[in-house]
Amino acid sequence: MLYFTRWKALGIILTALIVCLCAVPNFFPEAQVKGWPAWAQRRLVLGLDLQGGSYLLLEVDSNYVKKEKLDQIRDDVRRVLREAKIGYTGLSTKGDAVEVRVKDSDLGNALSKIRELSQPLGGLLGSNGQRSLEVADAGGGLIRLTVPQAAITERVRQTIEQSIQIVERRVNQLGTVEPVIQRQGTDRILVQVPGLQDPTRLKELLGKTAKMEFRMVDTSVPPDQAQQGRLPPDSELLMSASAPKVPYVVKKQVLVSGGDLTDAQPGFDQRTSEPVVNFKFNTAGARKFSQATTENVGLPFAIVLDNEVISAPVIREPITGGQGQISGSFTVQSANDLAILLRAGALPAPLTVIEERTVGPGLGQDSIEKGELAAYVGSIMVIVFMLLTYRLFGLFANIAVAINVAMIFGLLSLLNATLTLPGIAGIVLTVGIAVDSNVLIYERIREELRGGRNAISAIDAGFKRALATILDSNITTFIAAAVLFYIGTGPVRGFAVTLGIGILTTVFTAFTLTRLIVAGWVRWKRPQSVPI
Repeated sequence: MLYFTRWKALGIILTALIVCLCAVPNFFPEAQVKGWPAWAQRRLVLGLDLQGGSYLLLEVDSNYVKKEKLDQIRDDVRRVLREAKIGYTGLSTKGDAVEVRVKDSDLGNALSKIRELSQPLGGLLGSNGQRSLEVADAGGGLIRLTVPQAAITERVRQTIEQSIQIVERRVNQLGTVEPVIQRQGTDRILVQVPGLQDPTRLKELLGKTAKMEFRMVDTSVPPDQAQQGRLPPDSELLMSASAPKVPYVVKKQVLVSGGDLTDAQPGFDQRTSEPVVNFKFNTAGARKFSQATTENVGLPFAIVLDNEVISAPVIREPITGGQGQISGSFTVQSANDLAILLRAGALPAPLTVIEERTVGPGLGQDSIEKGELAAYVGSIMVIVFMLLTYRLFGLFANIAVAINVAMIFGLLSLLNATLTLPGIAGIVLTVGIAVDSNVLIYERIREELRGGRNAISAIDAGFKRALATILDSNITTFIAAAVLFYIGTGPVRGFAVTLGIGILTTVFTAFTLTRLIVAGWVRWKRPQSVPI
């Protein structure tokens, strides 16, 4: 156990040195580190509880997801029956089902066509034979389509995954540093933005669905008559987004949707110098926008965002270049926010803020100071205890523990991990675990000395026979850390990460680095007794 080849010893030293060097960027200002090579810029990120910031817990509107699913099914049924040239009546959504009535002579053909809309649910649910849609003959030519709960759950899951990507794009547009955006539960999204002290603007950005549509204004009915209920079936009454609220009668047909936008940037109108938003369509959107503006010259069209009219200009001439301008009562910030929303894309469902917390930078600094104090006090007590109890071997253990802590910070920096207050607690706990491993080794050496072994034989046997005990204790602790990481969220996972990494570095330092130091001392001194 005490013999190391030259290459093995060199490999251990280089491994420890390289991992420790990964922690070096944390000791330099961030502005200076940015000038270094990309591979050398990895550093620890302070969590929300250490540098302050905003915490939001968002919930997806499951009822909206269900309604959208039922509306899609209704439109699909209409399309399928029209393509099959099957007459129908009473196509509508009733409760949690879509109903349509056909002639008895067309019932078999209609059921066959509509059942094609039902698909097996993917993943584990599909193995149980569950489908996305249940189609039943309700009698009298009535066909009822219902969505099972498993399909709704799957749709909510897909909505969450898509929403996380869009939320991440919106938050990144704010220029924040290392936001944490992750799924929590089945229908919630956790957003942590370190350094952001005022979450108001963030909530406004995340609370908007940003569903952009370009539609024509219906000039056949005055808005005041529409407010009295005289509304054409293919139009609806919408209000303006800015105050004072102005009613508009807008056709339901969407000429171009926001999904066809490729870019949106804030700017200023060259004539009025007012803030505007310049947008650009993709090829398909440019073609549809060109056709719509060519066919409706002289008529007003509405730019609708989340069922509110933000602008309703008159089409003066065909717009064929695939780009345009949105003007309105914008401020510089509101124009920039609208551009952010359009670039990030529309959310598939509304998000509601159900929990909000703001941590001030003063509280974060106080947490850092107290965490540092706890680490210093704990480390000093451990160092003094090891020196008084094991003397020279205690010094060897303290050197190994110091390198162990440096390696923890190096690995965390290499992973660009976020350090939280529970993470600091995990590092402090790791110091105790690392020392415990050395205590087990040294006490085993003492037992071997009492058993009559000579110094070198006792040291060798101490390392060899303590190995199984140390591995057992560290493996069980590592399993506990893995379980905490898997089932935990936020600070719990931060504690689990530092604890798990600390266990790995502890095993490395206790059975390679400490043993290498002791082996070097034995080769140099050839001791007849052990100063332990």
